[in-house]
Amino acid sequence: MAILRKLTLPLVALALSATCATQANAIHYPNSSIDDVMAVYGGMAEVRLKPHFERAQVSYPPQEIVFLATKEEKELELWARDHGDFTFIRSYPIREASGGPGPKLREGDKQVPEGIYRITHLNPNSQFHLSMRIDYPNSYDLMRAAKEGRSNLGGDIFIHGKAASTGCLAVGDIAVEELFVLVNKVGPERASVVIAPHDPRRQPLDGFANNLPRWAVELYGDISREFAKYPKRDSDI
Repeated sequence: MAILRKLTLPLVALALSATCATQANAIHYPNSSIDDVMAVYGGMAEVRLKPHFERAQVSYPPQEIVFLATKEEKELELWARDHGDFTFIRSYPIREASGGPGPKLREGDKQVPEGIYRITHLNPNSQFHLSMRIDYPNSYDLMRAAKEGRSNLGGDIFIHGKAASTGCLAVGDIAVEELFVLVNKVGPERASVVIAPHDPRRQPLDGFANNLPRWAVELYGDISREFAKYPKRDSDI
């Protein structure tokens, strides 16, 4: 009960900017930690998760996980593996993802990034219940920005709870509890995130669209090849 009281202390009022990055870090539960989160939510999150792994015949916790996020479908797929191929575990609805198709180019454009990312760390102190930071801008984003003379790319993009977001992926509180617990068990260094405008396994990505930078052809090729590593079967739908 002491841990629960820590996690439910009144929030400290802070000035918030309009960006998801600031909001995801601006409000803190005093003295909370990842260990506190695991103590409060870990047991029930694993009760919900483990049947999906058993059904997929993948051990829990697995050795490595991948999240495939699609903006148009508003879906986040969880794939995992032990030592063999990745296996589909389950999908989660994305409750909110601002912007539209196309990569994130600058702070304030309200775009969810598109590309191949890693999870850098877990944040137990998010205003959006819990959150997991991805490494936007990654080396590819920085390289493209440098070539075009762009600066102020924004950052601190998260997968988080609740159902509102600007630039991040909001998946709801129950889902983020499961994902937070899973990533903590596996290790953030063994969790990657691929974000696409829509599912390229369903329809090819059009890197030549007028609203896109010229290098989107290359980026969408990389994203499409990554998605192709995770073929869905009829039973996964």
